[in-house]
Parts: sequence; C-alpha cells; structure tokens
Amino acid sequence: MTQIHQHTPHGDGGHHQTHDHGGQAEILDLDAEVLAEHIAFITDWLPLKAEPRQIVDLGCGTGAGTFALLERFPEAHVAAVDTSAGHLELLREKARTRGVEERVRTVQADLDAADWPDLGTPDLVWASASMHHMAHPDRALTSVHDLLAPGGLFAVVELDGFPRFLPADAPENRPGLEERCHRATDSFHAEHVPHRGADWGPMLSAAGFTVEDKRTITVNIEGDRGEAIGRYAHGSLQRIRGAAAPALSPEDLAALDELLDTDSPHSILRRGDLAVRTERTVWAARRA
Repeated sequence: MTQIHQHTPHGDGGHHQTHDHGGQAEILDLDAEVLAEHIAFITDWLPLKAEPRQIVDLGCGTGAGTFALLERFPEAHVAAVDTSAGHLELLREKARTRGVEERVRTVQADLDAADWPDLGTPDLVWASASMHHMAHPDRALTSVHDLLAPGGLFAVVELDGFPRFLPADAPENRPGLEERCHRATDSFHAEHVPHRGADWGPMLSAAGFTVEDKRTITVNIEGDRGEAIGRYAHGSLQRIRGAAAPALSPEDLAALDELLDTDSPHSILRRGDLAVRTERTVWAARRA
C-alpha cells in the first residue's frame, strides 16, 4: 500500500506493499493492542489435533499474530513472513524485548512470487488480514497447501471491512460522515483489493484443503477502554482520507479534516463516544 488498507482490523499483519512503513506500523501496533483479546480468542479456538511446533505467519506485519501464537503455544517456533523490511525489523525488536527472539525467524518475501523461500514444514500456517492483498490468491493457497505438513492446519483470518468508530449521528455538523467516507473508497478497493470480503471457503477447497470450521467474531469495543482507541480511530480515518477525498463533498471533506486535526476542539481524539465495531471471519482448513 500506498494502498490504504490495514490489518487488519486488520490483524495483524498484512502483505503490505507500502511506502509508508511508519504510519502503517503504528496502525498495526494499535490494531494488535486494541484487538488483543480477540486474537487470543481465535488462537484458543483453532481446531488443532496437537500443539503445533512449527508455525508460519504469512503477512505478519509487526507481529500481532506472531506473538499471540508464541504465547498460546509455548513450545512453538514461528517463521514470520512479510514484504516489509521495516515491519520485520520492528518485529525482531519486539521479540528481543519479550525474550522470545530464539523462537522467531523473520523472512522477507513477496508472497505473490511464484517461488517462495524455504519456510520448513509447518504444522500451522496463520494468515491474518493478508490473503486479500494477494494478486494471485489461488496460487498462494496452493503454495500453503504444499508447505503444510500432512494433517496441518491453515487459519485464514479476514476482516469483513474497515472498523467503524463513530456513532451514526456523528459528527454533529455532518451526521453519517464515517459511512460516507467508507462508501467513497468502495471503487478504490474494488480495483486494488478485489478479494477483500471474499468467501475463502470455496477457494480453500479448490486448493485441496478440507474446511473444518468457520466462525465469525463480532468485535464491539467501547472507547472508554483506553486512549488507544482514539489513536486507532484517528490513524484509520487518516489512512482512508486519500482514497475517499475525490468522492466526498467539500462539506464532508472539511468535517473529516476537522476530526483529523489533533489541535481542533472537534478532533476525534477528544471524543468520548468512540467504539471499535467490526467483524472477523476465520476459516480453519486442514491438509489431508
């Protein structure tokens, strides 16, 4: 990205081709902080037959999924894969800080390339908010199938869309602004990330997997649970502004800029009515 999509929320990671590693990294870190309990819920839910020892995190971003998996599976080692050298360096710094650097190997790779680097033979492959960025998802799914150990599990975690933060009647001078901003980016996303919101079940089956379970998790986190939600809302709306701006009315754009102006009394950081509302869907698919 200078695509504006996240993680996550974008979860986590993402196979991001970005020239704005700093801003993207901040969003991924906030995503991990705000949604930590939901990521932990997913790792607990996975229908594993045994504790995985070798895990691959595809499109790991700054490590939300990597560290959740290391915590959930204390005997496991994770190969964390991303296109961004900057994200991987941040992930390595976090691993050192947490004392788990011996259990993490970072791999810089373009997952749209026909040939992937050697990622071992994992028992579990995790891809959170990364598959929809693939230009050739069918090929990537086949690569994952061939990578996994027999009986291994592939967990695909995807957002059903960008999170929403504001009440429907906000802001007071332009009610419904947030929804109009998202609608204004629809054509951009249809062109640049056509697989966002896809049903991965049939594609997983076509790649040779057996889809054993699927679950949709509703996220609704009230904003009074920490100032990170305000920063998360600000960063998320800041990132969609570029794609939304051409389709917004001058009045809507002015109201959006007022929300994004951290010095304004109407800044989104000063609001007490924020929440994080989104859905995540998880597919658990097994290699025979």
